[in-house]
Amino acid sequence: MGRPKRNLLATAEETSTPPATLGEGQAIARVKKAEGNNLYSVELSSGEESLLVELPSRFRSQIWIKRGGYVVVDTSAFAERDNKLDGEIINVVRDEKHWRKQAYWPSHFVKKSTFLEDSEGDESIVGQMPPAEESDQDG
Repeated sequence: MGRPKRNLLATAEETSTPPATLGEGQAIARVKKAEGNNLYSVELSSGEESLLVELPSRFRSQIWIKRGGYVVVDTSAFAERDNKLDGEIINVVRDEKHWRKQAYWPSHFVKKSTFLEDSEGDESIVGQMPPAEESDQDG
């Protein structure tokens, strides 16, 4: 019973801690779409190329990959094999703030700020209910 939990904790630790450097053929990519059967369409920082990558079994049923999230792909993983796959997901970015501090983080993947962060004086409305309209109360 302890092994699956230990595997989950090891996977969680691996995905929340960015490596010091990326190896040859490895790159940060943004997930565009889940294609099914543990396959994902991702885009590299150039934005022009879309790759089809596979999620290895060690991540399956343990890590949720969402559209717009980031992963580390290895494009050399399937170079010698003749198939439709362009690479393999070797890590999943979970603590994006921590990963963005790394020198290898692509400048193309800039953090998008929300409208409330851009406008001054609106912080007071965050988390508040809108005011009730008087006409809704027929009294």
